[in-house]
Amino acid sequence: MFDSETTALLRAVLNEVCENVSKYENGARALVASKLLEAATRGETSSDDLKRIGQSALCAAPSTWR
Repeated sequence: MFDSETTALLRAVLNEVCENVSKYENGARALVASKLLEAATRGETSSDDLKRIGQSALCAAPSTWR
């Protein structure tokens, strides 16, 4: 588990990266969230790094998800 500060950061980055993704598009949001969680588990907790990872995941998502 992550501490509350890291959890808040992950949630904020997810919301920022997916701000133009429909809230009903769970596939894209889930993909981005899983990549962010993987990165945080590896110790990557820099806001800039997490945004880059999230944006990369979103770009890799099928276009029908965005």
